[in-house]
Amino acid sequence: MVTLPKTNELGFFEIRLESIGGLGANLAGKMLAEAGVVGVGLNGVSFSSYGSEKKGSAVKAHIRFCDIHTNIRDTSPVERPHVVGVFHESLSKTVNVVSGIYEDSLVLVNSTKTPEELKEKLRMMGGTIAVIDAIGISLEEKNRVNMAMLGALFRLCPFLNPDTMKNVIRKSLEKKYPQAVQPALNTFDRGYNEVKFQTFALPEGQQMPAYIRQDTPVLGFETQPMGGVITNPGNSILKDLSISRAGMMPNFEDDKCIHCAACDTVCPDFCFVWDEQADKKGRPQMFLQGIDYQYCKGCLKCVQACPTEALTSLREADGYAEQHRIPHRFDLAAK
Repeated sequence: MVTLPKTNELGFFEIRLESIGGLGANLAGKMLAEAGVVGVGLNGVSFSSYGSEKKGSAVKAHIRFCDIHTNIRDTSPVERPHVVGVFHESLSKTVNVVSGIYEDSLVLVNSTKTPEELKEKLRMMGGTIAVIDAIGISLEEKNRVNMAMLGALFRLCPFLNPDTMKNVIRKSLEKKYPQAVQPALNTFDRGYNEVKFQTFALPEGQQMPAYIRQDTPVLGFETQPMGGVITNPGNSILKDLSISRAGMMPNFEDDKCIHCAACDTVCPDFCFVWDEQADKKGRPQMFLQGIDYQYCKGCLKCVQACPTEALTSLREADGYAEQHRIPHRFDLAAK
């Protein structure tokens, strides 16, 4: 019988996957649970929480394991995870991805940064950080980010059998997509073998932050804002779609641009910045200034539409978007 490395007071080993729509965390959670239940005989459950299906929306996948003598009667979200899988490091800008972790929890991050840099970025006091460049691996192997993350998660959960997962991959793909089997297996293997770990001890005399439940506050006659005002409205200034880019982004070359606006026509998020200037004959015309990468989710439709190759796809490097971003006028006005 398989023994879980650690459990909470209810007897559960819990995993939480933090992701955005389009990176495959929902499927990864289901496959993890199947590997534990069918592969090694544990009791397990997997479910996800998400809003809009649009690429870039926040997604959380929750997985629980326990021994066969324990019944799973808890289907609430995982609040105190033993393992956290962060499918995109930029999620930490808007989400507390390490919320509720223990002192000895494992945090897997899809990133090219060092564990020390990630510890600072995630504001972790202690725990083990595991790093895998899942986006880089998936681009090289022409496969999905979730396969690389799954490989690394299996490394973090030694009670799971990776051979079971490989059999699931083969059975899922070999009939309809036989050409995709080997790239998926290669991506899984690289995720398993290339993940790197570093443990950070909790400083002496300090404690891990207490978990704070992020429920919507109950608004009554004493607690609601005056006049029922919405104090935190949705708006485009606070919106940041950079977390939905999966490794590639459009690169703008001004000298090749003919300002035809074909890119702006297909852009779903109005990322392109224009300015009215006089042309050679003195007539007013709109000229493309560049891209506001805050709103770009990396769909690359603009690259396909550009007739002059003024827009090309580029592997995103750390800090590139911030250095080359051209803000919209309404952003500047808001400041």
